Amino acid sequence: MSYTVSRVQWEQAAPLLKNVREQVFVYEWRIPKSIEFDRKDHFANHVLACHDKTQEPIGTGRILSTGEISRIAVLKSCRKDQVDKIILQALFKIAREMNLKEIFIYCPLETIDYFRKFHFNTEGAVFMEAGMARQKMTCPLNEVSVAKYYLSH
Repeated sequence: MSYTVSRVQWEQAAPLLKNVREQVFVYEWRIPKSIEFDRKDHFANHVLACHDKTQEPIGTGRILSTGEISRIAVLKSCRKDQVDKIILQALFKIAREMNLKEIFIYCPLETIDYFRKFHFNTEGAVFMEAGMARQKMTCPLNEVSVAKYYLSH
C-alpha cells in the first residue's frame, strides 16, 4: 500500500483527523470522546496519512510546542504497513523545524519498548490516564534520526 503523510491544520482537517482518532481511540480503545478531543488540538501541529489510491485517511499524530507528541493513531487495517513510523518521523521533522531540544510522549506501558527503538527513555512514575497505565518517555531531538520520506504540505 502506498500513502502520503501531510502536515495539516486542525481548522481545515478536523473531520479527517477526528474520523481516524474516533475509530482507534474511542471505538477500539474505548476512550471517552471528552478525553480524546481537547483544546490542545487547536494549537498542535498535526500530520495526516492518507491512502494514495482512495485518498481515505488512515493515520494521524500531533506535536505541541512543548515537545509533546500524542494522538498517534493508525487504522487497524493499516498497522502492518508501518504507517506509524512514518507519522512519527514526520512529527520529528516538525519538532526540528520548531527548534525543540527535547520531545516527549506519554505512552501505554506495552509500547515502551517500541519507543525505546527511537531513543526515548522512561522518566518519572507510571500514572493512570483514561483508565490506562502510562509512562512519560523523553528523547533529546538530536538523538533521533529522520528517515527520508515524502511529506507533502
